[in-house]
Amino acid sequence: MDIADFFDTFFEEAEELLSDMEQHLLELDVDDPDSEQLNAIFRAAHSIKGGAGTFGFTVLQKTTHILENLLDYARKGELTLRADLVDTFLEAKDIMHEQLDAYRSEEEPNQEAFERICQTLQQIALDEIGQQLDGPATPAAQPKTSPAPDASTDNSAEAKSSAESGAGGHLLVALLNVADKDRVLLVEELEQLGEVQSQSGDAKRYEVILKSSDSADDIEAVMCFIIEPDQIEISVVEGVAAEPAAPEAEAPAPASPVPQAPAQSTASKASPEKEVAKEKPKKAAESSSIRVSVDKVDQIINLVGELIITQSMLDQTVSDLEDQSVGNASLQNGMSLLQRNARDLQEAVMSIRMIPMEFVFSRFPRVVRDTAGKLGKEIELITEGKSTELDKSLVERITDPLTHLVRNSLDHGVEMPDVREAIGKPRIGKLTLSARHQGGNILIEVRDDGAGMDRDRLLAKARENGLNVSDTMSDEEVFQLIFAPGFSTANEVTDVSGRGVGMDVVKRNIQSMGGRVEIQSKLGEGTNTRIVLPLTLAILDGMSIKVGGETFILPLSTVLESLQPAKEDMYAMAGDDVVIKVRDEYLPVIAIHEVLNVENAITDPTKSIAVIVQGEGRRYAMLVDELIGQQQVVVKNLEDNYRKVPGISAATILGDGSVALILDITGLHRLSRYKKEAGRKVVNNQNLSSFKEAEPS
Repeated sequence: MDIADFFDTFFEEAEELLSDMEQHLLELDVDDPDSEQLNAIFRAAHSIKGGAGTFGFTVLQKTTHILENLLDYARKGELTLRADLVDTFLEAKDIMHEQLDAYRSEEEPNQEAFERICQTLQQIALDEIGQQLDGPATPAAQPKTSPAPDASTDNSAEAKSSAESGAGGHLLVALLNVADKDRVLLVEELEQLGEVQSQSGDAKRYEVILKSSDSADDIEAVMCFIIEPDQIEISVVEGVAAEPAAPEAEAPAPASPVPQAPAQSTASKASPEKEVAKEKPKKAAESSSIRVSVDKVDQIINLVGELIITQSMLDQTVSDLEDQSVGNASLQNGMSLLQRNARDLQEAVMSIRMIPMEFVFSRFPRVVRDTAGKLGKEIELITEGKSTELDKSLVERITDPLTHLVRNSLDHGVEMPDVREAIGKPRIGKLTLSARHQGGNILIEVRDDGAGMDRDRLLAKARENGLNVSDTMSDEEVFQLIFAPGFSTANEVTDVSGRGVGMDVVKRNIQSMGGRVEIQSKLGEGTNTRIVLPLTLAILDGMSIKVGGETFILPLSTVLESLQPAKEDMYAMAGDDVVIKVRDEYLPVIAIHEVLNVENAITDPTKSIAVIVQGEGRRYAMLVDELIGQQQVVVKNLEDNYRKVPGISAATILGDGSVALILDITGLHRLSRYKKEAGRKVVNNQNLSSFKEAEPS
């Protein structure tokens, strides 16, 4: 087993530790810091440093080492925390994250950023503590001061030998409650870290005597990326090789700088407390979980999808049997049971990909803090529904649109503190992120208690930008103008906003996930931006429709209603367009058989069925021959298996084994417009040209 096999595990663990570190730093009260939070931040830095040193990630190890020393002074109360110091720690965390990404990409980290943050942290130590931190970056410069306090230095040496176990000495590594197969692999890994002198024990406790030049901390860091911290104990073997190792360890001790003594001593003394506090959340959160590649989960989901399709085919075959004998009835009962079990299996497998919205929301305290600081505003962030679950692929894609909406609310929505006070509002503005399930969808809201949207100002800005608007537009339509490309109401361009780019991308990205954006706003009271998304992209609730001899699927979330068109409600417009009047609203008519060249379809609109659908904030009337019914389908990516087809978003396999195309509402409308504008009419439909030619009023 090669140590490089654990790189991915280290990267994932380090990502989580950096995330925890950021969360604790953001929650830290600098006036009355919580000792548990300070210990948690220190433990995170300590764990990352140990792992980075073991895997040879030198730059990350050196950066974390200096930060760890500062955090040690802070948790001992020798460094008084301030908001600007926390900002610097957050900046160090960001640089450590960049270094981690560089190592993951097999690149060298940014040397300039590394030197700058190390210098900044060292300067903090000089200014706040009056001492130079010991840093592995400049070992030659360490013998700078004489070891004045002897007792302190002696204690440091003892603590160091206890904590790091004496490089080159013998260590007793005890593996607790580790399965035989895993134990063999762990012993092989220990052989990579040193020389195994002896090994014995059973499944409950297996002891390995290891001679290694690595410290106990480094060995423990590697092992903890494989097993839980409570499954390993490391101690120095007295009398085996400790005595020869002692003079070597004592030699450099007098040359160590004075600041290192209390830092190492305290770190060593606090070690038992650290491990106890560290183990508790680990047991609750990770001891009952395993890490599985997303590709494996996707493979299982695809196989379950195929199973559902096969079950549907069998079910349809059984239902078509003419013989209704007792034997056939038993077969049907068995098929019903299979159908129920297959659906339960599908739901269980789909839940594997579902992760809580907390993974998304946890990023925003930092975004709000940084953005509010730049704008000079005071903001309180409230999160609701963090346990609400969403498909992992959607969680990854929703983060950027949400970030832009949050920054937009902070910049354009919430007023400056003095302005809020002047109009009777609290100085601190409120920004709320919430998530909840609504039917088969998830509803994510970004709410602020700011100034709200000014309808008249939006219309004026739209006219200034050359957009076609009117005073009769509904509030919902006016608010949707902010998603127009290049649209911005900012008076000046800043590094936060004002260029008129981003909101149109937000809307496009959300629509690409099968979702939509809605805006509710009241002038002077605030704005609520709602994002409605499907829970998953792998399964779709659809409406089966028939056009000619073809079966298509309409996403059920886009279907509003269906009706039988009357001739007096149909109007012919200029350019061969036809609209239908539905409750005083005129909707564009899309004849699917024309757009997709479907033969043997009903061409008379009054004999068709008009399905009213919604896409990109607009409503359309789609003409179909027949409504078959609702069903849940397994989505198959058409681009991966064939190519991108205009007007089609994906495909699925029906119970009879045939392929049905899933329609893209807005794509069909664009395709219809393109064909008409290009002068290539698919069918010269006399039925559509026989309606009133008067412009609807």
